[in-house]
Amino acid sequence: MKAFLLDRYKKKQPLRLGDAPEPAMGPGDVLVEIAAAGLNVLDAKIRNGEFKLLLPYKPPFILGHDLAGTVIRVGRGVRRFKAGDEVYARPRDGRIGTLAERIAVAEADVALKPRNLSMAEAASIPLVGLTAWQALVELAKVEPGDKVLIHAGSGGVGTFAIQLAKDLGATVATTASAGNADLVRSLGADIVIDYKRQDFETVLSGYDVVLNSLDGDTLRKSLDVLKPGGRLISISGPPDPAFAKVQGLNWFLVQVMRLLSLGIRRKAKARSVDYAFLFMRANGAQLAEIAVLIEAGTIRPVIDRVVSFAETDAALTELEAGRSKGKVVVQIR
Repeated sequence: MKAFLLDRYKKKQPLRLGDAPEPAMGPGDVLVEIAAAGLNVLDAKIRNGEFKLLLPYKPPFILGHDLAGTVIRVGRGVRRFKAGDEVYARPRDGRIGTLAERIAVAEADVALKPRNLSMAEAASIPLVGLTAWQALVELAKVEPGDKVLIHAGSGGVGTFAIQLAKDLGATVATTASAGNADLVRSLGADIVIDYKRQDFETVLSGYDVVLNSLDGDTLRKSLDVLKPGGRLISISGPPDPAFAKVQGLNWFLVQVMRLLSLGIRRKAKARSVDYAFLFMRANGAQLAEIAVLIEAGTIRPVIDRVVSFAETDAALTELEAGRSKGKVVVQIR
């Protein structure tokens, strides 16, 4: 089958379009013919080697974390899916590779595609949807009346998280450029901070939750926005010891994570704020719940553009520049 392969870890290393072996299936796997795949900043970070300690993939390997497609075959232990089902998924770590014609995915990571979405629209959802769900529903436990700040509201995670936070009953603030203000307001943002002209930490206060996807400076300033007992959740780091233990990392890596996050954890503790690093995990059951919200019209996908399979490498390079509104999707079939 055709796939985009990463031959070595290096910043801006080109992906190579080539032939890859057919996916090996286990008894609990679903074999999917991929129609479309979402691109994510995570793909670029893995390519650049930023996650080699956490995700030690051995080149050459296939990148890609989002898919929508049609089930071709199921393993003998699979009960929830059958050939012909239209599905979407974020394959679990260690089994990524959606920038290809086919992939074998664990049954537990798969959900039926929202019926009102095209394949390209559905492929834009899994990683950002699960990230927002696990941050706001699982970790933060957002409730009606909470005040939530979502950084980078026009990005892939931001566009989804704004809609989810509003559905949970929160008052939502977000940071975005003036050019993207109308977009984030249309998604439900109550307060829009123009990050080029305003310092969000001087405008906002008394917030219950901040979801950070930006740099360390933004992370530190976000502490000033939170009230005592608030939660600072970061998907861009630094990883903390709790994350390392959940991942089952060795003693040395746990200590590395402890040192990397020591500064922000101390600052958070001094303000009676809880800091947590989120590295989202695959979860088909949560994708099924997200599909219900999408089919009800509560959440809609936001897609910057759809590119051809041949344009995958160039599109990933452009995505890394950080100027996309919503998701970039690769049309494979």
